[in-house]
Amino acid sequence: MEKEETRFFQDINKFNEIYKLPINEKPTLLGIERLENFKNVFQEEVNEIDEIIAQYKEKENSLSEEDKIQLLTELSDWLGDMVVYIASECKKHGIDLNKTLEIIMQSNFSKLDTNGNPIYDERGKVMKGPNYWKPEPKISEHIKEKLSI
Repeated sequence: MEKEETRFFQDINKFNEIYKLPINEKPTLLGIERLENFKNVFQEEVNEIDEIIAQYKEKENSLSEEDKIQLLTELSDWLGDMVVYIASECKKHGIDLNKTLEIIMQSNFSKLDTNGNPIYDERGKVMKGPNYWKPEPKISEHIKEKLSI
C-alpha cells in the first residue's frame, strides 16, 4: 500500500498543475533539453547563496539578533526554494522523491566506520566507511518496480 502523500507533495502536485508543468506518475525521461534547462536554472538558484554569504560577511563581527533572524530567514527561504524546485522536477520526471530519499538516507547510515562513528574530511563532509553501500541499485529496483519491469 502506498503511503499517503504529505501536504508538501500534494502542494507540489498543485504547483505543477497550476503552472502547467508535467506531472508523471511513472519514471519518465523528458529529454536532454529539459535536463539542461533544469541545470541552468538550478545553478542560478544555487548562486543566490552568494548574496546571503555577502550579507553575513558584512555584519559577521556585529550581528544583532535582528540580523541573525534576517539571515536565518533568507537561508530558510533559499533552502526551501531549492527543495521545492527539486521536488517539482522530480514530479515532472515521475521520480518518487520520498522513496528515493529514504533509500539515500539508509545508504548514508551505512557510511559509519567499524565502531559506528562518522568519518569526516577536513571540510566536515561525511565520508564513506567500510560498510557503505551505494543507493543506486536499490533506486534502480524501485524504478523498475514503478515501471512494472
